[in-house]
Amino acid sequence: MRLRNRPWAAPELADCPYYLSDFSRYRGHWREAFGNDRPIWLEIGCGKGLYLRGMASAHPELNFIGADIKSLMLAYARRNIEQTYAASGMQVDNIILLSVDAERILSSFSEEDTVDRIILNFSNPWPKPPHHKRRLTHPRQLENYKVFLRRGGIVEFKTDNDELYADSLGYFSEAGYSVDEDCFDYYSSHEIDTSIITEHEQKFMQLGLPIHYIRAIR
Repeated sequence: MRLRNRPWAAPELADCPYYLSDFSRYRGHWREAFGNDRPIWLEIGCGKGLYLRGMASAHPELNFIGADIKSLMLAYARRNIEQTYAASGMQVDNIILLSVDAERILSSFSEEDTVDRIILNFSNPWPKPPHHKRRLTHPRQLENYKVFLRRGGIVEFKTDNDELYADSLGYFSEAGYSVDEDCFDYYSSHEIDTSIITEHEQKFMQLGLPIHYIRAIR
């Protein structure tokens, strides 16, 4: 998604108390960053934070890390998160925003970290075969996740792209994950919670496109 720069974005993000520009200081110590032992969920490619704000505000018993390569997206995420938390009379104490390239995720997480769940919502399908290794569900990436995703931990994946969905089923199997749920049309069997669906999800559903879903266990 290409966004125009916004003059307010950089200063607002820099002033955000739960945004980390120097993420390397917490590599191996993410529980210390939160100051508690709650389970950690990591959304890679959190975009404007619509899923993140909904899940995190509904589950104060969990910690959430929202990672995105685009700092402008994270600035929007901050605004959306704070709007939701303020409306609920809550303090933002279970979210950290992180600017990082997903292909370099191991620069931010190590084997000392224990992430309980990884969320991949509508990531770039990289349709050309030479670019398939950039997919966030490619076996190369799934092997990286094993470094910090606990055994029994979960990867949840949603996409509107038929090819990426089909290929990802093979990727999870190749990387040794166990797929315990896969749905070609997720909302044909699941209720819609509008408080946690992403901007992309809203658009695709309005177009009548099925949302594909995979839940895999390490």
